[in-house]
Amino acid sequence: MKVSREEILHIAKLANLNLKEEEIDTYLLHLQDILNFANIVNNAPVEGLTESFGVNENCNVFRKDEIIPFENNELLLSNAPEKERNMFKIPKVIQ
Repeated sequence: MKVSREEILHIAKLANLNLKEEEIDTYLLHLQDILNFANIVNNAPVEGLTESFGVNENCNVFRKDEIIPFENNELLLSNAPEKERNMFKIPKVIQ
């Protein structure tokens, strides 16, 4: 798969990157290298492999989810730039 200049510009727009004209070819080469490597990994021979090993044998290690009341809400809210009804007030993020 070959990455086109238009695809790089489209990806840059989606990622909100302001690429300079001289950077486009560099990004094009880097992305092409990444995709080529991913293609090598995807086509690696795995026939006959029965097990896989990881560095860590732990699986889904979670702590118990507990509610712990915070006693000094006023101290906590003292760091808030804005507060309303005993809560942090934040800017609206969904329109």
